[in-house]
Amino acid sequence: MASKRILVVCGAGASSTFVAQRLQRAATDAHLAWDAFAGTESTTASRDADLILVGPHLADRLGAIRAASPCPVLPLPEDIFTDRDGTRTLALVRSALTAEKGTP
Repeated sequence: MASKRILVVCGAGASSTFVAQRLQRAATDAHLAWDAFAGTESTTASRDADLILVGPHLADRLGAIRAASPCPVLPLPEDIFTDRDGTRTLALVRSALTAEKGTP
């Protein structure tokens, strides 16, 4: 899979930093040239990303984030913070990127 930029969004950028770091580590371990980074809702329209992951506590803002974002937006599950090694998040992102391309 080609190099990707994944933006993880939460309210203040703190919890998204943990998710982004874990996703980055899992992607690196899987030999993927991905850049996972954290941000806030206000950065979604101005950041260059291939996919935006939205923290579960921003579920009520998902429509607005999608409207303002130039790339696909994926809500994260409620239990995302229990994914300590980032592998479940990595699988979620891979699935979303594959679905976006329309490949099986």
